[in-house]
Amino acid sequence: MEAYIHIKIDFRANLSITEQIYEQIHEQIIRGDLCPGEQLPTVRELAGDIKVNFNTVARVYRLLDKAGLISTQHGRGSYILPANDPSYRERIEKLDHETRLFLETARKIGATETEVLAVFHRNLGQWDRISGNEQINE
Repeated sequence: MEAYIHIKIDFRANLSITEQIYEQIHEQIIRGDLCPGEQLPTVRELAGDIKVNFNTVARVYRLLDKAGLISTQHGRGSYILPANDPSYRERIEKLDHETRLFLETARKIGATETEVLAVFHRNLGQWDRISGNEQINE
């Protein structure tokens, strides 16, 4: 059964298109909107549906595969994987909680959304270089 993926791209957002697609698919998996075993649309189908370059969607699928959220099988398609790591949901919930605390603090000190995003991206960029992970940005 092919999964229905709802993606909304904001071309004026501070996040790259790749980041927006990745985050939205990731969120749909976490919420359970996309279930283990469901097949994702092909790269070309999703790219056509949301009107972006297919290479962008291919990059997102590679990142999701690397994160262990999907499995891409040449000639068969890409499928949502079950969360094999029992601590995965707990880790996401902890990250969610810490992020809300961070945003609360940022709001209290008068930081703007642009400042928060700039600081976040600067720090995430440093983390990616240290850990050697593939960067999400285009």
